[in-house]
Amino acid sequence: MKIETYIDSLVSYAMNRGLAEPVDHQVLTNRLLDLLCKDDYAPSDEPQTEDLEEILRGLLDYAVAQGLCEDNITARDIFDTRLMGAVTPMPREVIRTFREKYADSPITATDWYYKFSCDTDYIRRYRIAKDMRWKYESEYGEMDITINLSKPEKDPKAIAAAKNAPQSGYPKCQLCRENEGYAGRMNHPARANHRIVPIEICGADWCLQYSPYVYYNEHCIVFNAQHIPMKIDRAAFEKLLDFVKAFPHYFVGSNADLPIVGGSILSHEHFQGGHYQFAMERARIETEVSFQGYEDIHAGIVKWPMSVIRLTGADPARIAGLADKILTSWRGYSDESAGVVAFSDGEPHNTITPIARRRGEQYELDLVLRCNITTQEHPLGVFHPHADKHHIKKENIGLIEVMGLAVLPSRLKGELTGLAAAILAGKDIGADPVLSKHADWVEELKTRHTFTEETVMDILMQETGKVFAAVLEDAGVYKNTPEGRSAFLKFVDTVNGQLVC
Repeated sequence: MKIETYIDSLVSYAMNRGLAEPVDHQVLTNRLLDLLCKDDYAPSDEPQTEDLEEILRGLLDYAVAQGLCEDNITARDIFDTRLMGAVTPMPREVIRTFREKYADSPITATDWYYKFSCDTDYIRRYRIAKDMRWKYESEYGEMDITINLSKPEKDPKAIAAAKNAPQSGYPKCQLCRENEGYAGRMNHPARANHRIVPIEICGADWCLQYSPYVYYNEHCIVFNAQHIPMKIDRAAFEKLLDFVKAFPHYFVGSNADLPIVGGSILSHEHFQGGHYQFAMERARIETEVSFQGYEDIHAGIVKWPMSVIRLTGADPARIAGLADKILTSWRGYSDESAGVVAFSDGEPHNTITPIARRRGEQYELDLVLRCNITTQEHPLGVFHPHADKHHIKKENIGLIEVMGLAVLPSRLKGELTGLAAAILAGKDIGADPVLSKHADWVEELKTRHTFTEETVMDILMQETGKVFAAVLEDAGVYKNTPEGRSAFLKFVDTVNGQLVC
C-alpha cells in the first residue's frame, strides 16, 4: 500500500470517529506530511483501510525507512503518538464536549470521553485485546485474573536508549498535567494524543483521565491539579465521596500512602476509579459492628481475604468523620500478637486503602487496613505476598488487587505455556532455568490433579487464581480464623474507646 493511502486512511479515520470535520481535511493532511517530511503528495486511488493498527504500522514503517524513527518499540510508540496527536482535537474542544454531555448525564459524558480516548489511540485497544483474562471462583467470590500484555516491554535497544537519554524534571511525573500533548522521550511516555478533563473535587481543581492500560472497564485516574504527595486523611475520604457524588456510576479508590502497601506513584495525589464491579464490592458483610456516636452509619467487617471495614450511610460527611476516627485509631494501633506494629524507629507502618462507591442513594466507603512492617523472615513485608508465592506474584498489592483483580506479570503468559508443555512431556521442571521457580508448585499440583492435553492449561490458570487469593490472604492484616476475627474486633473496640488488654 502506498504511503499516501495510509495518510488518507488516517485522515478518514479521524473524520469517521468524530475527531475532525470535513473542513479540517487539508490541515490534517499537511500536518501528517510535515511529520513524515514528505514534500510531494497526491490523493491515493487505492482502497483505504479503517484498521488503525494497520494504518499506524504502515506510517511507522515508512518513517523508519526514511530514517525519521528508530526501529524499536519505544521510538515507534513516540512517533505514532505524534501522528495521532496531529489528528486529535485541542483541549478546549474536548472540555466543551464533555461538559455539554455531562449536562445531559454523567454517564453520557464518561461514555463519550472513554470512546474518545480509545479513538485517539491514547488507549491502544489492539494491545489491550492481547491481555489474558479469566475468572477464579474463590471462597470470597469470583475474582478477576489478568496477565497484562498491553504495556509494552522495552527491547534491549530501547532500554539502552532510555539509560543514555538526558534526564529531565519536566514533566515532574507521569500524572502531571504537563503530560497533556507532551511529545515524549525515550525515558518518558509520549502523550501528544492525550487530553485531560478538568473537574472540581471539594472546591479544588482536579483532573480526570483514563489509564492507557485499562486494567478494567473505563479505568480512570483522578489526580490533583497540583503536584502534591499522596496522603490518606479525612480530606482524602471527603474527596473520594465527593467524586462519586458527581459520578455516581463510578467507584473510586486510593492507594495507601506508604511504601510496600501503596501505589507506584506516591509523589502525586491521585485516585483510580471506573465503571466496574469488583469481587470485593459484591462481598457481603460477615460481622456487623457499631461505632459509638455514629449509630446512623451501618458498619461491618466484610468477608474478604484482606481486612475490610465497610461504612454505609446517606450522609457522606458522617461517613468521612467515622472513617477519620477509624484511621486515627489505626495509625497508632499495635497488637504484637497479630503482627501489627504502628511505629518502629519513628517510622509509621499503619495506613488505609479506601474505596468509595454509591449504592442507590446511599454512600459506601470500604476501609482496608494496611501495615507495611517488615521482618527478617519477611523482608519485603509481613503483609505482602510471601516468598512461596513469588513465582506467581512478588509485586506490591495495590488498590486494584485489593479489590480482587490480579494484575500478574507478563512473563507468566510464556511460563504457563511452557509449564503446560513440560508437564505433558514429563520434563524435569526443576532443571529449566526459566520454569524452575514453579517446580515445587507443580509437584504439589500433581498430587491433586491429573493433567491431560485438554485440561492442563485450565488447571494451571485456575491454580494461578488460587495462588492470587492466597496472596491477598498474606496481605490481610487479620486472618480469616477465629483468632484473626477476635483480633479484628479487639481493634474495633479500641476505636470505640474501650481499652482492651
